[in-house]
Amino acid sequence: MSKDLAHGVDKRGQKIHRLRRGQEAGHMKYMSNLRATFLVASLSLVIALTGVCRAESLRVVRSGTSSDLSVPMNRAVVVESDVPFAELSIANPAIADISSLSNRTIYVLGKTPGITTLTILDAAGKLITNVEVRVAPDIAEFKERLGQILPGEKIEVRTANDGIVLSGTASSTQKLQRALDLAERYAPDRISNLMVVGGVQQVMLKVRFAEMQRAVSKSLSSSLTVQGDDVASETGTLLGSLQNNGQFNYGEGTIGALGFRMGVGAFEVGVLLEALENKGVVRTLAEPNLTALSGQEAKFLAGGEYPIPIAQEDGAITVEFKPFGVELNFIPRVIEGDLINLELDAAVSSIDSANSYSDGTLRINAFKRRETSTTVEMRDGESFAIAGLLQDDFLDTNGQVPWLGDIPVLGALFRSAEYQRSQSELVIIITAHLVTPTQGEALSLPTDRVTPPTEKDLFLFGRVASNAKRPSKGAAGEVARQDFSGSYGYVMD
Repeated sequence: MSKDLAHGVDKRGQKIHRLRRGQEAGHMKYMSNLRATFLVASLSLVIALTGVCRAESLRVVRSGTSSDLSVPMNRAVVVESDVPFAELSIANPAIADISSLSNRTIYVLGKTPGITTLTILDAAGKLITNVEVRVAPDIAEFKERLGQILPGEKIEVRTANDGIVLSGTASSTQKLQRALDLAERYAPDRISNLMVVGGVQQVMLKVRFAEMQRAVSKSLSSSLTVQGDDVASETGTLLGSLQNNGQFNYGEGTIGALGFRMGVGAFEVGVLLEALENKGVVRTLAEPNLTALSGQEAKFLAGGEYPIPIAQEDGAITVEFKPFGVELNFIPRVIEGDLINLELDAAVSSIDSANSYSDGTLRINAFKRRETSTTVEMRDGESFAIAGLLQDDFLDTNGQVPWLGDIPVLGALFRSAEYQRSQSELVIIITAHLVTPTQGEALSLPTDRVTPPTEKDLFLFGRVASNAKRPSKGAAGEVARQDFSGSYGYVMD
């Protein structure tokens, strides 16, 4: 019983041992097959890569009367011929250089962009073929660099003769210029630009000139005069001597004056008190709007021209006109998207008659001018305060009769005081907008709302304007339905 059990155990153990050896043999066979598979795949990959490299670097010239060969500049290609050759010649060695590697293989090096002819002859001097060799800039590298520097730009690159042609759409003028600068490195002075700039390229500039001027002046003066048969005296600068009719001479610009006199016989005493106070406020507001294409200069002038005489060498007098008013010159450049670069010159000038030149027969007025010149960058709809001026002038004078003006209380009769103060504040604010054209009927004019009156309106009702023919459709009609105090449109106070 135990032997049978032992014998059974031995048989079972032998079977298990044989099974394990079969599994190990199968595993070794699987690993051998796997290694063979990897080896075949590796050899196939090497052969494929070798074939690709060979396909890119070799050009085959077939036997015949003529063939074409394109060679990148500063690069070489190896050409194989099916027929053995004995002699080679190149028409223009400055364009391409050649050398023979064997009686069937030719080495061609591109030197300068252009077209030349390669002639191949056999041992008997018979023509095998003529090869037209075209040497062009290497646009493969140029395309790669262009994609790295300007990613996402829809710019197409082609060769034409010995140059590069750029076409497609650039997102901004600056990126278009970068593409041209890069192409210039590969084909100097041989770039054809067929690109266009996409997006909105028109800029409307709104400029607001706001200026406030305030002036205050006050003066208080007194004059004293004494007259008699043998004596006459006077103090003050605003008092003339007493007239025979007893009237005082008031200073120019006097607003309030108080004068009295008293006398005994031929002796008279006169006292004159004069007061002057002026206040004034001036507001200047101008809002010119101007639209220009990106990169183009726009100019604006609202004002006039003042004639200025100029003496010539022969003594003749010529007239030159100097502009004045609100002036605006600017050059917008759309850099990228809605980012705008502005070169701006703005000025506000007016005639200043207080500072003028006169030689007795000719009077020339001066000019008061406030201007700014700057370059700023902003996005669509943003605003900048590009200039500001705050000026405060103060003048205080006091004149008196020596010693007498220092007397308390009574000394006021011998003093004259004047006070002047002027303040001016100027601010220039600019706002840039990207704009596109619109339909003409969507625009309104200030003349759309007002028409000349009829005779009935003028003579019977006293109307100076008629509103009978106002527009009824479109944006102009909507504006026309508003009154002059509406929230938008043209406001007249």
